[in-house]
Amino acid sequence: MGVDLKFNEDKTFTIMQLTDMHYGPDKEDSKGNDTKTKALVERIIASVKPDLIVLTGDMIWSNNVPDPKESFRRAIAPIVASGIPWAAVFGNHDAEAGVSREELMAIQQEHDLCLSEAGPEDINGIGNYVLTVKGAGGSTEAAALYFFDSGIEAPEPIGGYAWIHPDQVYWYTKQSAQIAERNGASLPALAFFHIPFPEYNDAWKDEHVKGVKEENVECPKVNTGLFGAMVHRGDVVGTFVGHDHDNDYVGTVHGIRLCYGRVTGYNTYGKLKRGARVIRLHEGRRDFDTWIVEEDGSVVR
Repeated sequence: MGVDLKFNEDKTFTIMQLTDMHYGPDKEDSKGNDTKTKALVERIIASVKPDLIVLTGDMIWSNNVPDPKESFRRAIAPIVASGIPWAAVFGNHDAEAGVSREELMAIQQEHDLCLSEAGPEDINGIGNYVLTVKGAGGSTEAAALYFFDSGIEAPEPIGGYAWIHPDQVYWYTKQSAQIAERNGASLPALAFFHIPFPEYNDAWKDEHVKGVKEENVECPKVNTGLFGAMVHRGDVVGTFVGHDHDNDYVGTVHGIRLCYGRVTGYNTYGKLKRGARVIRLHEGRRDFDTWIVEEDGSVVR
């Protein structure tokens, strides 16, 4: 855990987002899907050479799985083997049954280059934390990365998917204010979570939207104001989610780019070619470049 993230000498910092790998229960991998996912992850890591890998949930299926811990170890194995720092947030399927978020967090933290944290015990979720990226000089903070646990299911009778709770939103605003105070100004920031918030519907209406929308935005039915808090704080310039395997678009709402990753795993539904989203920050800029690398090496901008 003592890894310092920092911008490179050329003032860039590159993040690779993997999402919805959905490793299955069969360690023999009779259909070959997990083997294909592993090979894809290894290939894209080798080609992109990111400074940080972020997993935005649903690394595994856990429901009706004999040993979800074993599935999870297989899912993170190529990331661990890469020797690149990495961090993760949970999706709705990772700890749906048979294993807890706490147990999966403990597995992550067995690895020195894993930067995931359980986060505060007094707020909802496991995996609410913030990482900072230092400038190329290595002495001052230059960017912030927020991670949120977006939960599993909403309570009955509301139904649908869970939402990021008000105490998590308040935690974010406190973290943002503290970072701004110690740096004399807010830092450009990115946010990572699994289930999109409702404003992703508005992002598709952006006249400059890029990418595809082949399914509904499966967001929660309750809006708890995380996006509004980000607009007010003025630090987050981009959010990155997974969850909807047939969406990969990027649209801007009130100055914040709302981005889907590209589904990575073969052991799940989806029309899109498997791949990964790449995000490149530039020190001193409140902006980022982003593109998708597909399974055959094609780049989609």
